[in-house]
Amino acid sequence: MPLAYALALAIVLIMAMTWGVLQIQVTLAGFLNSESIWSKAQKQAVIDLGNYALSGSPDDLAQFQSHYDLLQSDRWGRDAIASGHYRKQDIDEVFRKGNIMPASKPGMIFMLRHFTGAPHLRASLDAWRSTDASIDELGRIAVQIQQLYAKGAPTADQIARIRQRINTLNAFMEPRTNLFSVEMVKGAIWAGQMLFWCVIGAFCLAAGLWLWMARRIVESIRGSEERYRLLFDSAGDAIVMVDRRSGRVLDANRTASAWTGCNERELVGRDFTSLFAHDPLDLDNGLPPVGSREGDIALTSLLGRGGEVRPVETRSSLARWGDTEVSQAIVRDVSDRVAMEHERRIAAKALGSIAEGVIIADADRRVVTVNAAHVEITGFTAQALQGVRFDETRCLADDRPLPDSVWRSIELGGNWRGEVKSRRRDGSTYPELLSISAIRDDSGQVLHYVAVFTNITTTKADQRRLEHLATHDLLTGLANRTEFERRCGDALELASRSRSCVAVLFIDLDAFKIVNDSYSHAIGDRLLARVAERITAELGPNDLAGRIGGDEFTALVTGLDTRDEAAHVASRLLAALAAPIPVDEYDIVLSASIGIASYPLDGETPSALITNADAAMYAAKSEERNAFRFYSPIMQADARKRLQLASELRQALANDEFRLVFQPSLDLRTGRVVAAEALLRWQHPKRGLVMPDNFIPMAESLGLIRRIDEWVLRAACAWIKQWEHERVAPIRIAVNVSASWFGHPAFIEGLQRALRDYQVDPKRLLLEITESAILRLGEGTHRTMYALHTMGVGVAIDDFGTGYSSLAYLKLPAVVCLKIDRTFITGIPRSADDVAIVEAILAMARSLRLYAIAEGIEDEEQHEFLLRAGCEEGQGYLYARPLEVPDLMRMLKSGGNQPPTRLRLVPPPRAG
Repeated sequence: MPLAYALALAIVLIMAMTWGVLQIQVTLAGFLNSESIWSKAQKQAVIDLGNYALSGSPDDLAQFQSHYDLLQSDRWGRDAIASGHYRKQDIDEVFRKGNIMPASKPGMIFMLRHFTGAPHLRASLDAWRSTDASIDELGRIAVQIQQLYAKGAPTADQIARIRQRINTLNAFMEPRTNLFSVEMVKGAIWAGQMLFWCVIGAFCLAAGLWLWMARRIVESIRGSEERYRLLFDSAGDAIVMVDRRSGRVLDANRTASAWTGCNERELVGRDFTSLFAHDPLDLDNGLPPVGSREGDIALTSLLGRGGEVRPVETRSSLARWGDTEVSQAIVRDVSDRVAMEHERRIAAKALGSIAEGVIIADADRRVVTVNAAHVEITGFTAQALQGVRFDETRCLADDRPLPDSVWRSIELGGNWRGEVKSRRRDGSTYPELLSISAIRDDSGQVLHYVAVFTNITTTKADQRRLEHLATHDLLTGLANRTEFERRCGDALELASRSRSCVAVLFIDLDAFKIVNDSYSHAIGDRLLARVAERITAELGPNDLAGRIGGDEFTALVTGLDTRDEAAHVASRLLAALAAPIPVDEYDIVLSASIGIASYPLDGETPSALITNADAAMYAAKSEERNAFRFYSPIMQADARKRLQLASELRQALANDEFRLVFQPSLDLRTGRVVAAEALLRWQHPKRGLVMPDNFIPMAESLGLIRRIDEWVLRAACAWIKQWEHERVAPIRIAVNVSASWFGHPAFIEGLQRALRDYQVDPKRLLLEITESAILRLGEGTHRTMYALHTMGVGVAIDDFGTGYSSLAYLKLPAVVCLKIDRTFITGIPRSADDVAIVEAILAMARSLRLYAIAEGIEDEEQHEFLLRAGCEEGQGYLYARPLEVPDLMRMLKSGGNQPPTRLRLVPPPRAG
């Protein structure tokens, strides 16, 4: 618009100047016409006056008079206009007499009024005015001539003098008349030039003004465009200009480029709808409208370059893009809104599906709504409770109404939690755990209360059960150690006041581990439950039975006068436990060892009495079993020794106090050493050499057996690798593995790591595990055996023939060897039963394609019998005792046929 105004102003100015030029031209034309008429009138007046002087003709006088009147009229009009005192009618008459064009009249009047000082015009007017007196003189001459003729004919001399005067006047006026004409022409030329340059100047001024305004406008437009682009590109929303007809993108801001992953050049020309996904986020509709109506709004999903989607809201409006009708699409990221809506839906679903009851009340504590769980728990719907005060629906556990302190604590702390009593629709009540929170506005005013409650009827029952479980043994229902010590403490306080005696009996089942391994853990658990029943049956109503752990029980006997009375209770317990105990289809016979410690003689605290009774029990077990012993101080010293040994055993691994010895195993036919069994020894720094029988049971009870087994395995692999490096004759090394380690989930991984670390051929290693351990491990044995078979590690069944179960495990793939227990070897060849058993085992091994190893061979008769029976391999003191590593290496380097204690080998007799 400013540019249009500037252009219009320039055009108006040029038109005004052009009009001015035309007016000046018309005015000049009027002046020139007037000059021409005036000059002619002046000259003709002189001629007419001269003629009249010669002729005295009235016609000549009339001619002179008409021209003279014209000159006087022009003079009068000139002076009147210059003075400004005239009448329009008089001036019009003057211009009419001078035959002046009407169009020139305004300009001439304006010039005579205001521009008499203009160049050439002043000279022209001065020349004009200089003839005024001469023209007046012509008029007087005319009057004189008229008077002369009136008196008669003038003389020639008079006429000559008159003509001389006329000629003199004419000579004076003629150059002035010519000057008038010349100056008038020059003035016209000057005016024309001035008008020309004025027009040119006006045009240049208009052009300059137009260019200046145009530049200002262009700069303004450029600034506006830059501001528009800045606002366009800095907008937080994506803005896209779309051609309504083609649906193609015409322009897009930086936000649109960033969200789509495309630059502006890639966006321009794309189909607008291709920027959006087909409703992958389950929004209102799949694609936004393209300029269908003003203000169209759509929820959809914008696609990124990597395929990611962004929930957006598009708002379309119509606009003009030059000559193109476009749709301006504003795309707003509504991720937060969609997320909030999603969270609101989740919250609504959670509120509806949450297992806890929820009540929402207003600031006056009147119920607004409840969830489905509330209806299910109480039977009251939201409609039934609408407007009911929350206080009326709950009360404290003792039936008192909720106190004001509850609401004050909510106002101060924001929530309250406690146990209350609630009422169902049918009138019954139940306990519930209630939590009330306040929802506040920004100013801290309470808007709503939210109450969440849980029916804790079952929870309280479970709590009572848990409290019972926390203080009682799960398997037997007897008091656990914590509860037993607490009750024992109470009994000691009572005994102290009544000066009576209290006894603690520590009961341990003899050989329970054998029973457990022989039958099963399930049978063992049920056996412990039956034992608990029998112990409880032998105690009085004020006495207490407890289970410390495993097969260890305790009994608290109160109200005794002397501790000797506890011996009667112990005798009854021994008799009750010695009787066969039916468990499932078995009648199991076992015995127990009992230690007795009494208050106040043997201790004054529960822990002291239990510890001392335990020491007495160990004395009974070590002496004869199935007996009881009273505590004496010397027993405590033995207990301390056992504890010291346990402590030292824990340190033995860290202090590298274990070592291996190896008992060779020979090929009975050739006498060559083909294998060796790795045997563990504890080289105690003070006790000397400790044999496995003295510390392995304790290691099992302390949970150290798996660590010891792993140490033995890695040590054996290390020796195999070292002997291989020293080029010692290769032999197979057998390693004993406990059931605890064999059945552990980390066993296979530990074995693989040992073989890998020492780069040992798996075929050089043989694992020995007892038959009873395999039976006890059950299904876990199968998985381990298959894994060992895959690795190439063989398994030998140690102490074969001493188990009590199925022989199906012999079909497991890793089993390659049977070790005949020494108890069967001792009796051959004299015992027919032992002979039959050994022959049966050897026959079974051959049938199953297993090789057999006889252990415990001590004389020549046993050796010869085994050779004849087809036994391939054997070990025993007949050949060699367990050897230190240097002794074994010397035997192997000598060819393996000179065992130090072997006198001779008897070859088997040949048939026929």
